[in-house]
Amino acid sequence: MNRKRIILVLSAGLLLIAGMAAALFFQFARPEGNGPAGPKIARETFSQPWSDRPVLLVGLGDSVTAGFGARKGYGYFDRLIKNPTDEFPDLKNVSLSAVFPNLSATNLSVSGSTSGEVVGRQLALLSTNDVGMRGVVVMTTGGNDLIHNYGRTAPREEAMYGATWEQAQPWVKNFARCLEEIIAQIKNRFPGGCDIFMANIFDPTDGLGDAERAGLPHWPDAMKILAAYNEVIHKNAEKHPEVHLVDMHQAFLGHGIHCLQFWREYFDRRDPHYWFFANLEDPNERGYDVIRRIFLTEIAKVRNSFR
Repeated sequence: MNRKRIILVLSAGLLLIAGMAAALFFQFARPEGNGPAGPKIARETFSQPWSDRPVLLVGLGDSVTAGFGARKGYGYFDRLIKNPTDEFPDLKNVSLSAVFPNLSATNLSVSGSTSGEVVGRQLALLSTNDVGMRGVVVMTTGGNDLIHNYGRTAPREEAMYGATWEQAQPWVKNFARCLEEIIAQIKNRFPGGCDIFMANIFDPTDGLGDAERAGLPHWPDAMKILAAYNEVIHKNAEKHPEVHLVDMHQAFLGHGIHCLQFWREYFDRRDPHYWFFANLEDPNERGYDVIRRIFLTEIAKVRNSFR
């Protein structure tokens, strides 16, 4: 083999190795990045109190509100209340404590809980408040209804991973009834008025529905069923003036398992990083920063209702 042919063979081999390395990198690498994540907050909105009346912040739902995967004080619920000591400069002194001098809080959420358990267990722990108390309720629920039991068991209500579209229809309807019950009970607990900030369900596959790339079984109807659950959440926000949608689904697109794939629809050039925890169904700490910011944004929109 002459020298020119050797060089061509070696060059082709190096290109093949480089191509394979690039393919593996874009397929499996999930860098988390560092620093603040998510939308900017208008600091001046939090520069003076919104109300001096007593306000109770209540957390309901699953592990996202419970802060699973984050250090104590770094989940979104904790950071709504007060800033950690090493808060990012853009959000120092931006919290609900800054605008509600008489704020108290209780987080009733439980990791692994489903929507039915919010009704059956968590709301049972929420007392009826005095008419002078204003409620601010933040909630994430429905995600566990979808992803449990990760395909290890046959699909059933509130553990429907792998269900067909037809199987899921009655469960979607029951989810809608469950949210109505949750809203009714919350309103009963706050005769002095409340606002309910309900997050929809995010998608760690960035809209592609290929959770098998993260080690879970293939689920052909996953995206249709996820969309149906989110539609239920959206309709509740449209129907009830006290309910406000927190669009967690949109905020996290482009930050799932395809976060580095620049050719994808939701690729985020400004922050091409992974915002999920190792278990795929919860955020990492940067993800919790994002959720804190989108909740604060929605709460600030109705700040005049607290006067």
